[in-house]
Amino acid sequence: MAATKLTCLECGQANRVPATRLDDGPKCGTCGAALVDGKVHDIDLETLQKAAKLDGMPLVVDFWAPWCGPCRMMAPAYAQAAASLKGRARFAKLNTEAHPQAGMRYNIRGIPTLVIFQNGRETARQSGAMPAQMIERWITEHIRPVKAS
Repeated sequence: MAATKLTCLECGQANRVPATRLDDGPKCGTCGAALVDGKVHDIDLETLQKAAKLDGMPLVVDFWAPWCGPCRMMAPAYAQAAASLKGRARFAKLNTEAHPQAGMRYNIRGIPTLVIFQNGRETARQSGAMPAQMIERWITEHIRPVKAS
């Protein structure tokens, strides 16, 4: 049976989920957190690097900072997009003020910046605040169907 690799966005543990079970609410084998839940998760650089490298399902990351007005303004739209695209992509936020090395590592020049990672590489990037519909459209134009590995 083919499986999709997913890194737990809570504890960072790698998981293999049978492709036929992705819509069944899979949970992390280590901490029990939901792996595909339609929510936005706060992550650190280590978790991002692992998920960006291993995950078969697209991971959309919002690089942001608490002092950034447009970042705070876009947060509800980003959460709405996460709920709407549940099962097609996973969503995370990385605070560039708390993790400045992430901004350098991923060459983030302005925030908010959305980056899509899939199958070990960055596949798309967009800077600037957007409403939920534009976020959803941008993501669906840049993701590929989930492939089991």
